[in-house]
Amino acid sequence: MNKRKKLLILIAKKMLVFFVSIFALSIIAFSMSRIAPGDPLVSYYGDRAERMNTEEREHAIHRLGLDGTLTDQYVAWFKGAIKGDFGESFKYKENVLTVIAGRLVNTLLLGGIGFLLTFFLALLLGILCALHEGDWLDTLLCKVGTITSCIPEFWLSLVLILIFSVTFHLLPSSGAFGLGEADSILSRIRHMILPMVVIVLSHLWYYAYLIRNKLIDEKRKEYVLMSKSMGLTNRQVMWRHCVRNIMPAFISIMAISLNHVLEGTYIVEMVYSYPGIGTLSFESAKYHDYNMLMVLVIIMGVVVILGNIIGQIISENIDHRMKEEAIIEDAEVVASEKI
Repeated sequence: MNKRKKLLILIAKKMLVFFVSIFALSIIAFSMSRIAPGDPLVSYYGDRAERMNTEEREHAIHRLGLDGTLTDQYVAWFKGAIKGDFGESFKYKENVLTVIAGRLVNTLLLGGIGFLLTFFLALLLGILCALHEGDWLDTLLCKVGTITSCIPEFWLSLVLILIFSVTFHLLPSSGAFGLGEADSILSRIRHMILPMVVIVLSHLWYYAYLIRNKLIDEKRKEYVLMSKSMGLTNRQVMWRHCVRNIMPAFISIMAISLNHVLEGTYIVEMVYSYPGIGTLSFESAKYHDYNMLMVLVIIMGVVVILGNIIGQIISENIDHRMKEEAIIEDAEVVASEKI
């Protein structure tokens, strides 16, 4: 009961930090978007905004809620947001949540699968390098990985488009699906291949190298030497204990990397004209679509901050338990093998 109470207190503290962080983020995003140069009326009314007289312009500003002080505007927006009303998109003339819902699925598919695939491959690659530390295979993977991680995402995207779309016509160069093929899984997969390759290659080695180094550090600890003295092989120690004991750190790396991978996904979406949240964010910033930009910034903030908090809670609660069980399990495994 005591442990449960401590866990609840920890979660309560983390949630308080979460809400305070999101509130601060909303204030910063709101202020920066309003201060940035540009005319939001052009986004809503187009060229007609330039031909408005003073009276028409004042009426348009009032209609869009852009009159009053910055504080008054934020209070009005915040009251609506509390009720679930985030306003109307200046560019699309629809409720911002409706517009985002149509794009969110595309980003979740591309970014979510890319995120999981990146860390799955990074874990396998890190284990492979740690098992062959100092060998030719480890050296080769380190050099190739370093080169691929230094290639800019937009440049790699353009090269892949040139090779697979322009030259060989094997894969589409833009969009999330073909014309009239929104329900076709095959069409969506074909359109995701090139963006997915860029996302994975751009981040794979960075995280694989972190995992490799953590595994190598784990291999040098005393319990590993004790396990080997009990008769376990390098592979057995690696898979049964080293990999298991770096899981809290692995989870933490995954959590804090959400922002990194998400930014990469946004860049890739813009290069491939992929209709996701990244493309929508660029458009909302370009056209001063304040209401849309606010929601997109908050969504990104929620994902990043909540991911970090969850990662911390998981790591803090499983790290010490796993290390305490390592030696006991070694003894049990060796005893059962001898029997």
